[in-house]
Amino acid sequence: MGQALISAEQHGRQLAKARQLFFDRGDRPAELIDPMVLRSWERCRRFGLSEAEGHVGGESLDRATLHTEQERNHLLLRQSRPIMEQLYEQIRESGSMVILADQNGLILESVGDADFVSRADRVALMAGASWDENLRGTNAIGTTIAEEAPSAILGSEHFLEHNGFLTCCASPIFGADGRLIGVLDISSDYRNHQRHTLGLVRLSSQLVEKRLFESQHARDILVCFHSRVDYLGSPGEGMAAVSPDGQVLAINRAGLQLLGIRRVDAVRRDFSLVFETTLAGVIDRARRDPQAICEVPAGRDRTFFLRLRGQAPLPRALGRTYDDLPTAAPSRREAARTPALTLDTLNTGDAQLQAAIDRSRRVLGRDIPILIQGESGAGKEIFAKAFHNSGPRRDGPFVALNCAAIPENLIESELFGYQGGAFTGARKEGAPGKIQQAHGGTLFLDEIGDMPLHLQARLLRVLQERSITPLGSTKAIQVDISLLCATHRRLREEVARGSFREDLYYRLNGLCITLPALRERGDIRQLAQRLADLEAGQRAPVAFSERAMTAIERYAWPGNIRQMNNVIRVAIALLDENEALITESHLPEELFDAAPAATHAAPVAVPGDATAAGSYALPPLAGASLDEIGRQAALRALDAAGGNVSAAARQLGISRNTLYRKLGRL
Repeated sequence: MGQALISAEQHGRQLAKARQLFFDRGDRPAELIDPMVLRSWERCRRFGLSEAEGHVGGESLDRATLHTEQERNHLLLRQSRPIMEQLYEQIRESGSMVILADQNGLILESVGDADFVSRADRVALMAGASWDENLRGTNAIGTTIAEEAPSAILGSEHFLEHNGFLTCCASPIFGADGRLIGVLDISSDYRNHQRHTLGLVRLSSQLVEKRLFESQHARDILVCFHSRVDYLGSPGEGMAAVSPDGQVLAINRAGLQLLGIRRVDAVRRDFSLVFETTLAGVIDRARRDPQAICEVPAGRDRTFFLRLRGQAPLPRALGRTYDDLPTAAPSRREAARTPALTLDTLNTGDAQLQAAIDRSRRVLGRDIPILIQGESGAGKEIFAKAFHNSGPRRDGPFVALNCAAIPENLIESELFGYQGGAFTGARKEGAPGKIQQAHGGTLFLDEIGDMPLHLQARLLRVLQERSITPLGSTKAIQVDISLLCATHRRLREEVARGSFREDLYYRLNGLCITLPALRERGDIRQLAQRLADLEAGQRAPVAFSERAMTAIERYAWPGNIRQMNNVIRVAIALLDENEALITESHLPEELFDAAPAATHAAPVAVPGDATAAGSYALPPLAGASLDEIGRQAALRALDAAGGNVSAAARQLGISRNTLYRKLGRL
């Protein structure tokens, strides 16, 4: 039955003896119990708790009061929820639950297996209950807060006897300023304890801390660093937030540990005093190559690898004041010189997307094909373009081909090109195919799962031989391409059905990236605002009312980013010239009638489906201006209202005069 069972039995016997010595005889069983647990037991005794108490800790908060506390901790919740969901996926159906508590031990939110959750409810291990040590005795949440360190409290290590069926592992969450702001915990039945659980929850708390740091310092220059280059982008990398004039504003816990210094010795000091190099030098190098990694000394014969994280625009010049900082958007010349869409600009705070970005960044510049998977509308082509712009081929062409959008009899000529007169209707001078057009750059094949089998064989030869032969020609043409493919299909299943070649699948699947569906992302607010900023263009910046943003957050978005962008385009088009606030009246009723995203079904939206975004939302109009979109939405609403202008205006959330102006822009 293995060593694990023997160890559990031995642990149980030691605990029983330790409890007898401590509670019955008043001894300190230091040799039988973890020092952290013993310190906690002693604190609980000083609190006046009795190990045999059956009902302690007071009443749980009512729903309204709990909601108030959740609002007070909204930043912690926003950054923790995606991590909690990911963590739960790792332990699902193991009789466990994931818990988030605030700095006082109040449980803010939890997710877990129903059978264990019902048992946990009996001891008030649920949202609204406080698990501070002075109320619940020794427990992972309360002990972690008291010790400000990760803890694992197993079975009878809990001070209160009626909590002995639990095993709990918790890790503290520290804010960007180094203060404890919360605790992440995994609780389960004592018999189900897994040795890796504490490591899993510690890693997850690091991810939350990283998201909090990036969110709080989104407007500052972020410098990521580590003593090992392959650790850049990992949860354990150091991060420093730096002002444009070179002053260190904050350093995360991992960074302080790597540097071996105290927070007070780093914050508000010049960047060059911490890293023995100037921030100007690092920025200059980053301007030449956004993915550049700098190797710099940091005292005591240590070397660190640094990379800038492009959340905030870099200053054109560095000095001791802000006089030289840019105050306007980049000029057309600057925009052309530096691609606007990169992997860094895609990051708006979602953990799953960040993981995909970090993984793909590691293969930039390498001859490794990438397979991007995700639902329709999840942004696969945007991700591919951002990857292209972030690598050494950024100055080369980016050529995209949707294999599902071209008739089967034309895909071959589109992909491989043809010689003049190769087939009826062919141009006399012939035409290069997409592969040849992408020479020196990146070829993106969208919906690769829809490529016909006979063309899959030809594509495989191209990838192996690095040459193509156009239709009607016998001359091979050498090509140098970076290949990215995307699909919403499960290619493994297609291989099993025989509709996709197994050898091509393994050739394409050098690195598989899965993009999260929009309903699974934790950065809805940031993404919606970014899309609004892009759609607003030259007009005044727009914002969202809290009710409008809440509706956007709660909606399941079956059409993903494509659908959200369409809704926002229409909402902006409906704003009058002097309006800058999108309210719930500018959004389609669909967003308010649907179930919340957490419980919403996930149908795959048909691109351009107007009903997916509400009664007046329109399919995206290629090249259409906001004025034209507004006019089409007004006409659609007027038609739905049977020509009643007042009713149409009410439906759109605009005045009658505004509606007339929209209709008059012919």
